[in-house]
Amino acid sequence: MKKLFTRRKGQPPLPVSPQVIKSATPTATPIVRPASLQPKFVVPSLTHPCPFASIQLLVTSEGLVLLPDTTAEHPTSHVRIPWGKEPVIEEIEGDPSECSARAMVPGLIGLLTLFHASYLLVVTSRSEVGNLFDELRTVYRVDGVSAIPLEETRATAAVNMLASIHPIRSHVLTPMPAEEDLIEGSDIPVVPHTNGASLPLSPHVTFSSTEHASQPTTLSMPGDPDILPLSSAESSGRSSPTSSFPSSPVGKALVAQLSFWNRLAKRPTEPPIQPPELQSPSTETVDSFDRHVSNGAGPTDMLKSIMAPPPTSVEERHSELDEKIVRETIKEFTKGGMYFSYNFDITTSLQRKQQQSAKLKRQSNLFKDLQALDEQPRVSISSEETELFSEPHENLPLWRRVDRKFWWNEALMRGFVERGLHSYVLPVMQGYYQIATFRIPAPYATTDHADHADHAEEVSENGDSSKDLVVDYVIVSRRSRDRAGLRYQRRGIDDEANVANFVETETIMRVLREGRSNIFSYIQIRGSIPLFWTQPGYGLKPLPQLSKDRTEGQNIDVMKRHFARTVSVYGPVTIINLAEQHGKEAIVTVAYKETVEQAGLRDVRYHEYDFHAETKGMRYENISKLIMQLERNFESQGFFWVSSGIVMSQQKGVFRVNCIDCLDRTNVVQSAFARYVLQNQLEAVAVQNAYESGDRSDPDVVFNDVWANNGDAISRAYAGTSALKGDFTRTGKRDISGLFNDGLNSLSRVYTSTFSDWFCQAVIDYFLGNRTLSVFSEFLSKLSSTDPGELIRISKIRAAAIETCGSRVLFEGEKQIAGWTLFSPVEMNVRLSDKFEEKVLLLTAKALYVVSYDYNLDQVKLFTRIPLGDIINITKGLYILSPLEEASRNPDDNYGFLISYLPSRLTTRISSYSVRNTVQATQPTERLKRLLSGSTKNSAALSRIISNVAVATGAATGDVAVAAAFKALPVDNTRHADGDVDDPVMSATTCRGAVDVIVDTLRMACNDIGGIGQGFVVEKDIVTLAEAQRMTTVFAKWEYNFKRLLWLGS
Repeated sequence: MKKLFTRRKGQPPLPVSPQVIKSATPTATPIVRPASLQPKFVVPSLTHPCPFASIQLLVTSEGLVLLPDTTAEHPTSHVRIPWGKEPVIEEIEGDPSECSARAMVPGLIGLLTLFHASYLLVVTSRSEVGNLFDELRTVYRVDGVSAIPLEETRATAAVNMLASIHPIRSHVLTPMPAEEDLIEGSDIPVVPHTNGASLPLSPHVTFSSTEHASQPTTLSMPGDPDILPLSSAESSGRSSPTSSFPSSPVGKALVAQLSFWNRLAKRPTEPPIQPPELQSPSTETVDSFDRHVSNGAGPTDMLKSIMAPPPTSVEERHSELDEKIVRETIKEFTKGGMYFSYNFDITTSLQRKQQQSAKLKRQSNLFKDLQALDEQPRVSISSEETELFSEPHENLPLWRRVDRKFWWNEALMRGFVERGLHSYVLPVMQGYYQIATFRIPAPYATTDHADHADHAEEVSENGDSSKDLVVDYVIVSRRSRDRAGLRYQRRGIDDEANVANFVETETIMRVLREGRSNIFSYIQIRGSIPLFWTQPGYGLKPLPQLSKDRTEGQNIDVMKRHFARTVSVYGPVTIINLAEQHGKEAIVTVAYKETVEQAGLRDVRYHEYDFHAETKGMRYENISKLIMQLERNFESQGFFWVSSGIVMSQQKGVFRVNCIDCLDRTNVVQSAFARYVLQNQLEAVAVQNAYESGDRSDPDVVFNDVWANNGDAISRAYAGTSALKGDFTRTGKRDISGLFNDGLNSLSRVYTSTFSDWFCQAVIDYFLGNRTLSVFSEFLSKLSSTDPGELIRISKIRAAAIETCGSRVLFEGEKQIAGWTLFSPVEMNVRLSDKFEEKVLLLTAKALYVVSYDYNLDQVKLFTRIPLGDIINITKGLYILSPLEEASRNPDDNYGFLISYLPSRLTTRISSYSVRNTVQATQPTERLKRLLSGSTKNSAALSRIISNVAVATGAATGDVAVAAAFKALPVDNTRHADGDVDDPVMSATTCRGAVDVIVDTLRMACNDIGGIGQGFVVEKDIVTLAEAQRMTTVFAKWEYNFKRLLWLGS
């Protein structure tokens, strides 16, 4: 065994591929990397540098240049993002070309590619949260984010705007000057410019304060309808910053909240819009709302006076939609809940880091005993004592060390990661981070003369026997990006066993006792009830509902997988369910308990505590009863404790606390648990009862403030408002003012969940990489978006349906060539109907099968077999079912085909659960008879629609052709559970592309069986826009317009 791991003496080391192959020419050329290994896997042999804390943005004719602002050495290369909608990031050797604008930013968020253009999201302002017990471990909060469009003209204006916010002196890319080159009386050097002039060389930039950065800044370029948002948390939250607001508060609120499209968004026929600070708003526009109010106008006229009209072209719609997406993305990153650090991982708990370091040490010792290590170790090995804050894999880039489920901008950073630009990748975490300090008396108890003498000596040296102990208290909440989203948009669990609003909260405490540094850590987790359930976002307290299309077995299976993953990370889990055991929440609570019992989960204990019933009448002190019931659990779990580098204990288990929202009640109980653990930790270092020194003592005030802020941060991320019951968490008391404040927050949550969250959820799904741009077309059409996990589940169901149908309906001796699921009228021989369903289409070498499938029962309802030789022709073209929205009228996304065939050899069978399973295809249905006879109100319209499709009343003779219509399902190529898909239909980017593939496959199959004519495939509209408009009822139009007014404001 030793020979297998030992390198022979005298044998040269294995060659290491260089990271960069430099060109000998002085001109700027792209850096070429070895083709055998992707750049994202290539790291230097030495400790990898941290992400750049200061990056220059330079606008050149070739593209946007990124250059690290470092005074240590002159950079040998730079990053260039070419102009265009889909740019390819490049690393270029040498100095960049002359620039027309430059600015400095403290970090990058990533690249956002939209309909009209691509944008580089950059951090414009940050605030220092504090240092985690060392100046080298500084944590920052994202306060401001800007979007730089990758178009030269607009980028120049954007970068100039940034430079005005963060003033810097011109910085030229030359080696550092000598002392004699410095400006007299200044530490700013002078370097020669490319044109011979001398410019001062700026040191590291000093970024603006939060107060300065929070001022709203917008930019509008002449000739471009987009309005670039350069904003922080406050400015990015506005829906339409360029609108001319009415003077009344009501008007302002309506414009801000109800206008999806920008009212004054510049159309090509309008003059350019100046930035807001330079605009002189029209008096007529400003006073229009107030004039309608004073004239007693009705609600419709008042809303029309302030609502924005929708764009008149696809280009305008995409341009304004880009702006809306960018602003919403910036809003998500500047709510105050995004954190980062340049030089250490904030997504991994202290205990997990220590365990990883210990594992590396054991592996290193094993290889050392086997003499398999080189002279220089490839990984950093800790000393005998635990280096608690050391990074286990410090030679890897920071993004390779973080916990990916807490890395929120990974998808936006994908381009930089793929190119191996590790130092530009800044991982950002959503959650909360606060570092606080409080003082407690340092008690002492003399048990013998020796101890008393030691203490007397200490008193004589310090001169004060009542010297306080300084306690550092840190709280870190890490919110998962898996099943990320907003309150009523994401509930329960998905098929990948990820729950909504999963948050890992770690509390860290440091106290110095007897010259020894004691550091404690304790972790709690929260997450939605791990069942398939939903809750409509309408009303103050909507009724939760178990998913009707999910079986008991599916709930048990997904719960097993969820807790298996949780136990593997945190150890034994104790469930604390705070939801109501009676009333509206009981349906989910009872199902939770029963499913846990049926699953027989190992290392999982279920404990329910009806928070509302136990604390009724504001008796929040009853929470102490819960702690007493769980005292044995606290003892078995323990906590992580390191004293002067020696691990004293580890946490063995975790509390998983939840209510319905995992917000207000959860935060109150978790803070009570943390208070109890803090007392135990202080007692471990002989500081007994010091925490209970008074009702409003310094520890009490600091602790309550930290936990109240933590609850507010998580609540803002999930529900859009601060946490309810925050007065108790902050003060330890519940009063009437707190109830009133909770009422206002509840109303705000109702409004947010009803109107604002729908589009915001689509944006979150997109920038996390869970959906493609099709999510916004879906939103504009349905005013909602589909859960990415649901899309994957539906794709699996459709694939299973195709497989099931193939095994049950194909005639003997026939083999399936292809299969698809398509949208089609329930009845055959019509193109437009009030009832549509997803049908399965199977193709063999002899026939085409049209299958009506029951997805709930997983069985075939009816199928029709059409011999390929009887197919006369195929018509493909526009297939519009709804004329209400632009997305539903887009030809590329509303495409279908019509198969015309002779019914002489038609075979139709139905699942009737009896011996008789055939139908008389020659007779028209009763509904179709009524439609054709004019017994319905829409008979004239329907007659025109199906005028070219005859019913097979003369099927016996076989001389009358009939037809079957199919519409392609919406295309979303986000991701597939099984990885890359080779099916051309699945890889199509539009419905038109999918139809083209299907029709071409049918054409070749028909040609193989007997030849086809010249015009076998015809391009012609199946259902035109005019026909769809005639078939749309007045009620449907009214309902859609009302919802559009509320959701979009137009």
